[in-house]
Amino acid sequence: MDIRKISFIEAASPHAHIFSKYSIPRVGTVLLSTILKALGHEVKAFIEDIADPDWSYIENSDIVCISTITCTSLRAYRIADRVRQKGIPVIMGGPHPSFLPGEALEHADFVVRGEGDLTLPELIEYLGKGNPHIASITGLSYRDRNGTVMHNPPRPFLEDLDALPEPDFRLVHDWHPSRTYPISTSRGCPFNCKFCSVIHMFGRKYRFKTVEATLKELRNVHSASRASKFFVDDNFAAHKNRTKELLRAMIAEGITSKWSAQVRVDVAKDRKLMRLMADSGCDTLHIGFESVSQKTLEAYNKGQDIDDVVHCIKVVKDHGIEIHGMFVLGADTDTVETIKETTDFSIHHGIDTIQFLLLTPVPGSPLFYEIKESRRLLHTDWSKYDGHHVVHAPLLMKPQTLHIESLKAMGRFYSWKYIFRHLAHFDLFHAAVGLYGKRAIRKALEEAKDYLNSISMLIDVPLTEQV
Repeated sequence: MDIRKISFIEAASPHAHIFSKYSIPRVGTVLLSTILKALGHEVKAFIEDIADPDWSYIENSDIVCISTITCTSLRAYRIADRVRQKGIPVIMGGPHPSFLPGEALEHADFVVRGEGDLTLPELIEYLGKGNPHIASITGLSYRDRNGTVMHNPPRPFLEDLDALPEPDFRLVHDWHPSRTYPISTSRGCPFNCKFCSVIHMFGRKYRFKTVEATLKELRNVHSASRASKFFVDDNFAAHKNRTKELLRAMIAEGITSKWSAQVRVDVAKDRKLMRLMADSGCDTLHIGFESVSQKTLEAYNKGQDIDDVVHCIKVVKDHGIEIHGMFVLGADTDTVETIKETTDFSIHHGIDTIQFLLLTPVPGSPLFYEIKESRRLLHTDWSKYDGHHVVHAPLLMKPQTLHIESLKAMGRFYSWKYIFRHLAHFDLFHAAVGLYGKRAIRKALEEAKDYLNSISMLIDVPLTEQV
């Protein structure tokens, strides 16, 4: 097979949410496209949340690769079906196919499980030249000549992240340098939150690029654009000494344009780290507070308490850094009162922006298998597994109650008072976020009626018969 032209597609999110307006590509899509380009292929990456794909290019490709998470998987399957009808082989990857490869193979010819940095190039080599032998490609699932689904052994995690090329965003269709640049400096997470699938996708061992390799990428991004940078690491400060070394180097080289990152509350326990973050240009930290209930934090296996959360908010704000607070509602210990307390807490402590996500048992997380085994999954319409639709039956409230009360809670946060307060300080950005939030929440409440009616019918059926 002569493989010259390859399309890489990242399927679109099925539903809008508070930050849909600021979509950025997942680094893996761009990185794998860059790897394939370096092997001599013509490659374009299509990020549906950024721009409509160029179907004339895609349908004239020799191979189409599709990346998907759980909530985008149904859209990804539709794309795969369309492409295969044209006789073009489809390779799927990403978290959802990695955990449910058999399902994905109903729509794709091959599934790359886990990290695809080495598996995907080896598969392309096999398809083009017939080697290496397909059975030797670790991390690959496929059907053999008899139609039997084959799962090759998993591929060990890549240890040397410096060996990877810098993602080439020029490969992204309709990419503009003014967009926020996602930058990955590490993989894996040393923690084990029950609702998270990260450690099962990337391992519990924290692997990271060297400071030198990260700086090289930052220099190139900085010279190309002064746009904001977002460190997509699941916990940017997991290795605090290494993070401080990187921030000192950024300051020394003047790479101090705005950036943001995801962290845990323990970041605030190191004031030197906080000072370096502020001095290096950090304007916002996305912090996984998860809950204001100590029982819920323990149920999530979060390894933090409420005092840690309060202390974190104070220290971060003392350093002039804004907080995007992320909470997960719907644990078996949560009630309607817990949801209301979460909004009150967020307003009282001056959190700048919030996102209330509904507890979602995504495939690959310990929670998924626990909820599935207890017969409390409401359905497996994966498009609703986006953190904004209730998909399981919590213990202390009805699913419909959890769904509606969470939306109302966000509405109380993004109130007219929130909007006018920011307008009074000429803070147009947060005023706009508030307005966008109000519109998104109003729309979500309207759309919730049909969805909640549909799950009401499911709830009338014994859960043992549903999944």
